[in-house]
Amino acid sequence: MTLRDWALVTLVGCLFGSSFLLIAIVLEEVNPLTIAAGRSLVAALACWCLLLVARKPLPRDRLIMLKLSALGLFSYALPFVLMPISQRYVSTGIIAIINLLLPIATLAVSHVWPGGQRATLTRAIGATIGLVGAIILALPAMTGGQDGELVGIVLCVCGTLIFAVSFNITRSFAGIDPQIIMTFAMTGAALGAIPAALLIDGVPEVSSVSTWWAWIALGLFPTALNFQIMYWMLPRVGPTNFATNTYISPIIALFLGWAILGEALLPIQALGMVIVVAGLLVMDGRVAARMRRRRT
Repeated sequence: MTLRDWALVTLVGCLFGSSFLLIAIVLEEVNPLTIAAGRSLVAALACWCLLLVARKPLPRDRLIMLKLSALGLFSYALPFVLMPISQRYVSTGIIAIINLLLPIATLAVSHVWPGGQRATLTRAIGATIGLVGAIILALPAMTGGQDGELVGIVLCVCGTLIFAVSFNITRSFAGIDPQIIMTFAMTGAALGAIPAALLIDGVPEVSSVSTWWAWIALGLFPTALNFQIMYWMLPRVGPTNFATNTYISPIIALFLGWAILGEALLPIQALGMVIVVAGLLVMDGRVAARMRRRRT
């Protein structure tokens, strides 16, 4: 990947890391299913506004529109519900750490996916190093687990696996404009989540202004903006390289959780961060390539 690609991957990781803090704020007043519905709605409206401003033609193939909407329902509506539920049992930092499994899961899925990226030795080693760092980051939670924490971890892992599969599915839409993909996918997510939220949770009663701002920000930045970048980058760099953004998001989530929510940030977690970054560098491949050139 180019330096610009890595800069965008870093930006995506930072924005994704902020989503866990925003979810934690909204969870104070809103149920997980309603959070997912509102997040999808804000993101869909933002995408439609951008699409109308850009004056891009809509696809005429109804089957394509249906497929994109189904992609959004599976890839976004479902994980958007699972993540807030898991955050009821596990801290924001630990949830982000579990998402470090995404590059490894994406690497495994892509290796067996028709036309997917094959796992090279360098990528496998980098993914393994990253996994070791993730385990070190999660050690405090593993050794001092609370009731219900396992439920939160399992739900978060399910959400991560869904994202890994969706990254590979998205490559099949490589010939479609990224804004079109994002707009219809988020519309599908919203159309699926909103009726379910109203039926199960009813109309939300939110009294805090900060909750509204966090909810809107959740739909705009870690969702609408992030996934616009994702759909543009996936055909360029592939799902495995793009998924490395999740090595960055836990660092942001842990910092924000410590600075704003008062969650503990332990020295062992700092060590885990360093190892995670090392895994990211190995997966990039340029460090190993330079070392080989120096030897020759």
